[in-house]
Amino acid sequence: MEKKVHLIFSIVMSGFMISIMSFVVTFINIGWTDQTIEKWLSSFVVAWAIGFPLLFMFAPIFKKSITKYLSSK
Repeated sequence: MEKKVHLIFSIVMSGFMISIMSFVVTFINIGWTDQTIEKWLSSFVVAWAIGFPLLFMFAPIFKKSITKYLSSK
């Protein structure tokens, strides 16, 4: 069950964060034009292809490190 939760968490969290961040960066770079949505979606796909695997791999490591650090205080 934990692996399923981690997978779903990684999909949702990366999708949420990357969609917002890629839109903000796209909007800052080109403003609101006829191509904003198209460029945002294409940048989202590239960013998600990189961001999801990174989050999936590193989130457990960070969680374990933070838990260990906080429990030692």
